[in-house]
Amino acid sequence: MNPVAASFAWPFRGDWFPKWVAGVVIVLLLPVAFVLLLGYSVAATRAASADASAGPPRWAVSPRLLTDGFWISLAVLLITAPFALAAGPLATLIDQAHVWTVSDPALSPVYANLAAAFALALPWGIVLLVLMPHATARFSTSGRPLDLFDFPRALRGVAADFSTWNLAAAAIVTAWAIGLACVGLLCVGVVPGVFYAILVSAHATAALNTKVAHLPAG
Repeated sequence: MNPVAASFAWPFRGDWFPKWVAGVVIVLLLPVAFVLLLGYSVAATRAASADASAGPPRWAVSPRLLTDGFWISLAVLLITAPFALAAGPLATLIDQAHVWTVSDPALSPVYANLAAAFALALPWGIVLLVLMPHATARFSTSGRPLDLFDFPRALRGVAADFSTWNLAAAAIVTAWAIGLACVGLLCVGVVPGVFYAILVSAHATAALNTKVAHLPAG
């Protein structure tokens, strides 16, 4: 089976139930447990790279889990910052353009901010998909923060094997679509859906690990 296609079943391999119970609790504790959850996503990527047949790793709060979560959080914030800074000016431009007419003028800035957020969401997601999978795959095995922030090397990874990255990105996007859709699916809820998306993303990212080992550092 294609290793990326196997990502969708991987969250249920091995002794998965207790790991899911802990994972759902951690997702419920967001944003307090944001670093823990991201640290676990790195551990899951590392576990999938080492032995995918064993399923997701067990939860164990350790210095490495916290450190990995911190560095991943910092990388995501670094990528997000330009889009967050652009949101305000873009909302102002949209508001001044009078794209819509509302009966209550106080609502106009609200709609403008929503429109700006939606307009920036797609390019933000694309940048994350291009930069983070290869960087996370490399960081999960090396543990070196510089590997995580070597974005030029991540771009070279996409160019070197676009087909594998494309499959991994498709799996990640599909998993998050499924996970977020769980909010209205059979009352399953968005919380386990988010954890499922994290596990699928970790396994899909691990498929890139064999592709990044020989890329020159930037």
